[in-house]
Amino acid sequence: MSLERNVGLRPGPLRRAVAGAAVVVAAVLVAGCGGSSGGGTQAAGFTQAKQSTTKELTVWVDSSRQAAAAAYQKAHPDVKLDVVTYDGDANGSNFLQTKVQLFNRTGSGWPDVVWSTQANETAWAAKGDNKFTAPLNKGLVPDATLSGFAKGSLDTCTVDGTVYCLRNDLAQVVLWYDQPLMAQFGYTVPTTWEEYEALGKRVAAEHPGYNVGDIGDAFAPEIYFWASKCPVNTLTDATTLKVDSAAPECTRMASLLDTLHQAGSVTNTGVFSNDYAKSQASKTLMLPGPSWFGGALFKDTFKTPGGRIAAAPALHWAADKDQPVTGNVGGGTWLLSSHSTHLDLAVDFMTFVTTNDAYQVEQAPGYPAFSTAAQGWLKKQASSGYFAGDIGAPLVEAATRVWPGWGSPSFSQEKIWASTITPGVTAGKTITSLLPDWQTAITNYAKSNGYRIGQ
Repeated sequence: MSLERNVGLRPGPLRRAVAGAAVVVAAVLVAGCGGSSGGGTQAAGFTQAKQSTTKELTVWVDSSRQAAAAAYQKAHPDVKLDVVTYDGDANGSNFLQTKVQLFNRTGSGWPDVVWSTQANETAWAAKGDNKFTAPLNKGLVPDATLSGFAKGSLDTCTVDGTVYCLRNDLAQVVLWYDQPLMAQFGYTVPTTWEEYEALGKRVAAEHPGYNVGDIGDAFAPEIYFWASKCPVNTLTDATTLKVDSAAPECTRMASLLDTLHQAGSVTNTGVFSNDYAKSQASKTLMLPGPSWFGGALFKDTFKTPGGRIAAAPALHWAADKDQPVTGNVGGGTWLLSSHSTHLDLAVDFMTFVTTNDAYQVEQAPGYPAFSTAAQGWLKKQASSGYFAGDIGAPLVEAATRVWPGWGSPSFSQEKIWASTITPGVTAGKTITSLLPDWQTAITNYAKSNGYRIGQ
C-alpha cells in the first residue's frame, strides 16, 4: 500500500500536524499499513498482532507533548517516528474513544502510543473483549519500572490489578500566589478555605480588579469541589457512582465561590483564554491550581516575570485540619495500543517519555509521576530562579493528599461542568442554585455510560 504521509516526524525537525479529520484519517490509513502481515500470538495477557521488525512508531500527542516526542526522536534518530497531534481529549472531548471505535470497525488505523490529558481513559479503553490498551504489568513493562512511579499515581491506570497506562505527571492542587503583590498589599497567605474566603472579600473591597480564583475553566470542579470532598464523582464499586451535590462538602464550596464571584475577586473568565491573558493575568493575586500551573500557565502563558510566583500548601477546610486533602487536575497518561505491531519499541517510547530526565526533568512543565524524575524536576525548578522561594515542599506535601474519593469513571466531569455550570454562571445564576442541575447532568451521563447511581 502506498500513500504519501503528510503528518508527523521522520528523523529531523518536529513538525506539528493539524488535528483535523482529514489529517487524522491520513495518519490512520498509513498506520494500518504496517510492516507486518496478519496473524497474532497470545502473550503478556492478550492476543498480540504479528510484530514487525521495522523501527517505526505512530504516536498521537497534543501540542504540549510534542516536546516529549522530539526528545525521544533526538535520543533515537534511527526510529521513524510519525507524530499526529490531536486535542488530547482535553475537556473530555472523547475524540480518542470515537476514533478507536472507528478503527475497531474497520480493523485498522490504531496508533501505537497515545497521550491523553484525561486520567479516566482506561475506564473505557480497558473494557470489552477488544480492549484498546495493552496490559503493561504482565511482561511488557518491568516491575522495577512500575514501582518507580509515585505511590497511588498508577491507580487511575489500574483495572482489577492490571496496569493499562503510564502516568505522565501528577497534577496535585496547591495555592499559587504573587509573592511581591501579597507583600505590597500587606496580606498573609491563607492556609484554610475560610481564610481564603475572608481574604478574597478584602481583595474585592481594597483592590478591585484583582483575582484570587477562577471558575470559568472546565477543570474548576477538580480544583475546588474535589478539594472539598464533594461526593459527586465517587465510585463505590466499578459500576456504581455516588452523586450527591446537596452534601455539605459541596454546598460549602459552592457558597464560598458564589460569595467571591459576586464580590468580584473570583472570575468566570477561563485562565487559558486570550481575554484573561491580556486583561487579568497581571492582576492574579492568588490562584488555586495544579502543579503544572507554575510552568504552563504563569511562565509560558501569562509570561509572568521571574521572582514573582510562589506556591503555598494546598488549602483545606478548618474542620479537616487533621486530615487535609486537595484536588487534582489532569496528570495525563500514555496508553499503549493492544493492536500495535511494534510493542517493544512502543514500550521503549512510553518508558522514555515518562521516566527519562531528557524530557521529564529538562522540559516537562509539570511534576513527574516517576519519583526519581520528580526529584530532578524539583531541583531544576529551584535552580531556574523563576519561582519566588521553594515550591518543592508544598508540591511534595500535596502529592500525598489528593482526596481518593473522586473517581475516574468513563465520562468527563469537565465536560459536564462546561455544559451545565459555566453557561448558568455566565447568565447570572449562582453555583449554589445550579447544584441540582449539576446533579441531574452527572446522573444522566453516568446512566448513559452504564453506571448505577448509588448512595
